Amino acid sequence: MARLPRLAVAGLVHLVTLAGHNHQPVFADDDDRRQFLLALREAVVPRRVAVLGWALALDHVHLLLRPEAAADLASAMQALGRRYVAVFNHRHARSGTLWAGRYRAAVLQPGAALLEAMLFVDSHALRAGVVAAIEDDLWSSARPHLGLTRDALLTEGPDWWALGNTPFEREAQWRQRLAEGLRLPRAAALGAASRGGWALGDAAFLAALAADTGRPLQPRKRGRPPRSGTPAASGGG
Repeated sequence: MARLPRLAVAGLVHLVTLAGHNHQPVFADDDDRRQFLLALREAVVPRRVAVLGWALALDHVHLLLRPEAAADLASAMQALGRRYVAVFNHRHARSGTLWAGRYRAAVLQPGAALLEAMLFVDSHALRAGVVAAIEDDLWSSARPHLGLTRDALLTEGPDWWALGNTPFEREAQWRQRLAEGLRLPRAAALGAASRGGWALGDAAFLAALAADTGRPLQPRKRGRPPRSGTPAASGGG
């Protein structure tokens, strides 16, 4: 089956995933992580791509990015990949590729889908058992969203502002949501959508986006459709 064109939509947030080649680590130490964030800043700022969240795992990265123009997303990711790989290879006296092919991204409907994706990103280290508490995660946007540190790279979008009238109210609301957590099936769906390059949202959002982009936005259901005139088989559970 032909590879689908990458989905990128101006003005919408994308849950982006970059994975290491053959699941190899993409960070050897905290200096690598700082270099990645520096490369991210240098890639997105001149290309008008806002960062709404980020999480750095050992062998992959999750980013929440909102491009002003559709082409800006690919341009920023290409610049990020080139710069960081060059720095990583130089620091560790290696050569060759670091990433498992091109980046993957899911387009998110503003509102519930976007807030779920923010939870997915900010709680990643806790879900993976890397930290015992969200506050211990030094390498994601969780601490800035909780008001524990400041991150000039982060953009606070309308859905974030809707959480409360003051920074204290928004941070308290986010703390509560992080404490409640994200159900594992929903976390799995977000990860799969990002890896597959799909979209997440309600039926009306998906229908409008499909009309605009002219490509499938969700994976096809497994199995062949029933033949015309052939009754569907019935079976017990």
